[in-house]
Amino acid sequence: MTKQIVRSLKAKSMQYFGAFLTLLVLNFLLPRMLPGDPIDAIYGDSLVVLTPDMRAHLVEQYHLNEPLRVQFIHYLYSCITLDFGYSYSYNAPVREIIGGALPWTFLLAGTSLFLAVLIALFLGIESGWRRGGLTDRFLFVLFTVLNGVPGYFVGMLLIIFLALKLQLFPIGGAQTLYAGYEGPEYVLDVGKHLVLPMLALSITELSWIYLLMRGSMLGVVNEPFIVTGRLKGLKERVIKYRYAARNALLPVVTRLGIQVGQIVTGVLLIEIVFSYPGVGLVMYDALMSRDLPLLQGILFVLTICVLGCNFTVDLLYPKIDPRVKYA
Repeated sequence: MTKQIVRSLKAKSMQYFGAFLTLLVLNFLLPRMLPGDPIDAIYGDSLVVLTPDMRAHLVEQYHLNEPLRVQFIHYLYSCITLDFGYSYSYNAPVREIIGGALPWTFLLAGTSLFLAVLIALFLGIESGWRRGGLTDRFLFVLFTVLNGVPGYFVGMLLIIFLALKLQLFPIGGAQTLYAGYEGPEYVLDVGKHLVLPMLALSITELSWIYLLMRGSMLGVVNEPFIVTGRLKGLKERVIKYRYAARNALLPVVTRLGIQVGQIVTGVLLIEIVFSYPGVGLVMYDALMSRDLPLLQGILFVLTICVLGCNFTVDLLYPKIDPRVKYA
């Protein structure tokens, strides 16, 4: 049985490695498919007048004068060494820019998903267990409506009502600039700036997780093992969470793995709406300025994150359902 599990892990690793190579090629090609000359995009709106010598130096510096295969070799080397070059729009190394933005993205995505999953699973379990009641019907209608609302629209509503009208939270950013906060004051200031983007992202993800968990609970509440648990005299809480919820959780975990790419896209859009200094805002600036080195660095990091999350879900799935090991 151990050999079978090892073979399964090797097969999954090869699949993810193949997907990683495919995405690497796409990350290399897509920025180069943007219309226009990259050099003109860099200095087209500036006051700098490029001489032929300056243009030739920039083309050579970014390997734009070499064939695509040679550029791809330079790109692979930069991925291995995590040296993606110099960002001409931020006037700083790409690695430093991404390294400064990633913690903010991880903070926003981590807190939002934790809150959404925790609330949605609890409400989905209770709603599916007590199906047909007033609370179940209210939650079902509410989250069915919210499920069709995009995250950026929720974010704009939160800005209008909670930030502009009620002035409860800051409009955007991740911290108050030049305030000089330290210790608990700094944590409180970061928390205030985090609330609105976290709520916008949580509401968006909470809806579909709740609906899927509720539907999955409805499929297991009448299973024979639930009836057996009641006949054995087990407490309702034990039957509901240890037996019903654990089996109902399988489709949710599967969907979470599939949904990782859309969740990442949602995080990036929310960062743009709230001017939150994460990878999404940096990526938007890189797109607007046609910053190829920065774009390639961000796409590489996002590729690693998405594939890593999917691979982690694949590893966790047999822990939830041991039958997967023997499939």
